Amino acid sequence: MSFRSLAAGALALTLVSPALAQTPLIDPPAPLDPPVKLTVGVVKVPHVAPFNGVPDIARPLGVEVELVNFVRYADVRTALASGSIEVGAIGPADVPIAVSQNLRGITGLMGVGVSAKHPIVRNGVTLDRWEDLYGKRVAIAPGSAVWFQFAATVTEQNISYGRLNIVNIQGGGQPFVQAMQRGDIDLFIGWEPFESMAIQQGLAYRQTKLDYSTSRAVGAELGMVGATRDAVQNKREALRRLIHAYLQVQNAISTSKEALGAAIAAWTGLPPQVARAVADDMTLEQSLTVDQVQRQAKEFHRLGVLQRDVSGELPQYFDLSIYQSVVRR
Repeated sequence: MSFRSLAAGALALTLVSPALAQTPLIDPPAPLDPPVKLTVGVVKVPHVAPFNGVPDIARPLGVEVELVNFVRYADVRTALASGSIEVGAIGPADVPIAVSQNLRGITGLMGVGVSAKHPIVRNGVTLDRWEDLYGKRVAIAPGSAVWFQFAATVTEQNISYGRLNIVNIQGGGQPFVQAMQRGDIDLFIGWEPFESMAIQQGLAYRQTKLDYSTSRAVGAELGMVGATRDAVQNKREALRRLIHAYLQVQNAISTSKEALGAAIAAWTGLPPQVARAVADDMTLEQSLTVDQVQRQAKEFHRLGVLQRDVSGELPQYFDLSIYQSVVRR
């Protein structure tokens, strides 16, 4: 679906529900001449749905965008670190992870969205308090952004992570749903669209009494847009136009929850009813701060996730000024 189709649908759906928060933008920058190409790594997850319309909007600004699909944030992080792509959708912890591994070629540019995060619990299983996690088979994706959120939250809730019955699941989000179908797990700590898929299939419920997006160490950020340091230094004006285009699309699909659900369905291929459920708990916005990422890095060094504390190094690996340069104040 083209950006123009998305925008037209968004305008029509504005009549259905109130408009959501919009990011005030400056006028589009003048086109680059000659055009500049940017290779962008993406994951087909709902919170980066604006990327679906970015190539159409960036082209008149003199930026040719090539989208390259990946399955996991970790794969995008690896591609950015190697320089095989120039921009990528990564997890909120991926810059600290990279720096802790002495991979110093990635710069964080902006956040993409926030959402409450709740355990997805198999029907018939009771989980009313954090203490009820003990004795349950808890499926996680080790090293994932949501696992960072969960581990930080239960620690702050005085739950002994080492006493939990953790089931490690690899290979993306679909294996969580399959494990629940088989009855192999009692709950999972996952991400959209797989959370809503398990619920729509009648396998599970979302336990909204427990929110693991609220930890002081990690927060509710769903991901970020990052770029190679080389692109930041040598293609800065192209990055400005890319971010402006991204925010234009973000505004267009955030006119209502119906519009956001339609955009998520177009980007991910989800059934419309699942995409609409995903949209209900999600807000697309830039709320990422370097301070938050520093707290995250410090906490996960303390927990032994990161081999060393890189919090003091992180300010040099973030550049929010590109985002700030296209936002009207």
